[in-house]
Amino acid sequence: MNVRDALEADADALAAIADSPTDVMRNLVHDRTVRVAEDGSHDPNADVSSSQYDGSDPEDLLGFISFDAREDTVHVTQLDGTPEACERLLAEPVRFAERESMDVEVLVTHDNDAIENAVESLGFERHGRGPRFEGSPTVRFRLES
Repeated sequence: MNVRDALEADADALAAIADSPTDVMRNLVHDRTVRVAEDGSHDPNADVSSSQYDGSDPEDLLGFISFDAREDTVHVTQLDGTPEACERLLAEPVRFAERESMDVEVLVTHDNDAIENAVESLGFERHGRGPRFEGSPTVRFRLES
């Protein structure tokens, strides 16, 4: 599995994973730090060809994460994908936060076992209830520096 920065050309694939409109995902790539996990059959050290900027195939992307840093906390704004991809992607803002001596916060809906397992395996602790998203309750998880 390779993890890389998301490109605007990934918007269609991100939209397919998140079940969200492509233009929303395109804006996400511009407004946040977004990383994608892709199938490990690609050589990350291969010469870059122009076709790599034409867009990724939703079949190749295993997941994505978006996050931003405000004050003393890194906030994960979206995380979706396979269980393995979620854990690997969540490690990205954790590494950033460790370097900057910041906490990390993730909101998890009650029915998302892949993300809940990922946060727990990385040492996050439950930190109360979060806001409701589209009527679904969330749980706030924090990893303190």
